[in-house]
Amino acid sequence: MKQSEIKNLSVEDLNDKLQQLQNELKDLKMNHAITPLENPAQIRSVRRTIARLLTAKTVKEQEIN
Repeated sequence: MKQSEIKNLSVEDLNDKLQQLQNELKDLKMNHAITPLENPAQIRSVRRTIARLLTAKTVKEQEIN
């Protein structure tokens, strides 16, 4: 997910997307522990997207307050 797409999301959408990606990260890590993933860089990509979403969420919450 690109930064321009993240910027257009509302706080509720950010929360939903965060929850979805955190579940995906948990599943990727579990699958990788059992059998190696074809593309282990997926874990890094999801982790970084979560960080971007958390940063955008913090910025939007500060704008509201």
